[in-house]
Amino acid sequence: MLVAKYSLYNLHFKKAAGTSRGILLQKETWYISIWDDNNPNIVGKGECPIFRGLSFEDNAEYEKVLSWTCKNINMLYPYLEKRDLLEKDSLSKNNYDYYTSKDLEQINDFFKKIKDYSSIIFGVETAIRDLVNGGKGIIFPSDFTLGLGEIEINGLIWMGEKETMQKSIDEKLRDNFHCIKLKIGAIDFESEIELIKNIRKRYSYHDVELRVDANGAFNSKNALQKLQVLSKYNIHSIEQPIKQGNWEEMSKLCSLTPLPIALDEELIGVNKISEKTTMLSLIKPQYIILKPALAGGYRGSKEWIEIANKNNINWWITSALESNIGLSALAQWTYTLKNPLPQGLGTGALFTNNTYSPLKLIGSKLNFIG
Repeated sequence: MLVAKYSLYNLHFKKAAGTSRGILLQKETWYISIWDDNNPNIVGKGECPIFRGLSFEDNAEYEKVLSWTCKNINMLYPYLEKRDLLEKDSLSKNNYDYYTSKDLEQINDFFKKIKDYSSIIFGVETAIRDLVNGGKGIIFPSDFTLGLGEIEINGLIWMGEKETMQKSIDEKLRDNFHCIKLKIGAIDFESEIELIKNIRKRYSYHDVELRVDANGAFNSKNALQKLQVLSKYNIHSIEQPIKQGNWEEMSKLCSLTPLPIALDEELIGVNKISEKTTMLSLIKPQYIILKPALAGGYRGSKEWIEIANKNNINWWITSALESNIGLSALAQWTYTLKNPLPQGLGTGALFTNNTYSPLKLIGSKLNFIG
């Protein structure tokens, strides 16, 4: 019989993290542990990194749902019985044919109960895989976890004073990052353009790829004008220029934009395959950005990838301020996807009280050291 428990952990930022939604000083996360009561010494660990103020699941029911999840975790015992099938990624809905109809009904019932709680799905999926693989933090075995592979990531620059941002940019460039992501929308637009202009004076787009993330800071009246200004500096893409939920407006913007648009927050809370298909068909973005802890776990994120591929929409993976437990699992999964673009997994050094990390950043390359 499977047993599970959960606990709360608050992560503290080393430096205040600026976004267009305000300043972040700490980040709430929940850990979930799962074990077989016949062998309690082997424990699978996962992380449920709720993102207050952003997550669709940010409500008073969250801990109740987490408690229900732990009390009913034995509904996922078929995964343990058929542990060899996890090598075929049987957590994906596409591989449910490996199970009996009874198993399938039981698994489906479990995930239906928590379908609107992406971070809990992410934590459960991680912990189950960890348990099946021996409780050693190996979630997706690959060349990456053997130390034979690496992941190119972007350097993340948080919003802040112009001088602080410039210093952070210089540090990333000295560390040989070839892709830099700038959070914009917190200081005045002219100062942000000045920062970008200074980068382009020193580095061409052949040397440094620039991504910007507006976090919905623009509005329908000024968005296109600002995109036109940004396009002068060979920007790779802009994430979420306007607030999510305005599908018609975003569709219009994507059709007129002079630089590629990537949907990020737009994906949060859209959990049905039919809704995902409708949204991407209507908006037609150039990219989508997947945070499994906000996009339905690995299961839900794979659905997004499949729909995006059918619509010739490219994508990459980004972390959602997980601790090192969640970030390690996310990096392991990301490696298996073989996406050649720089990924957004550079958040492991943000916290003063983070957990042990099996990941090591060498320049702009993320490595697994175990």
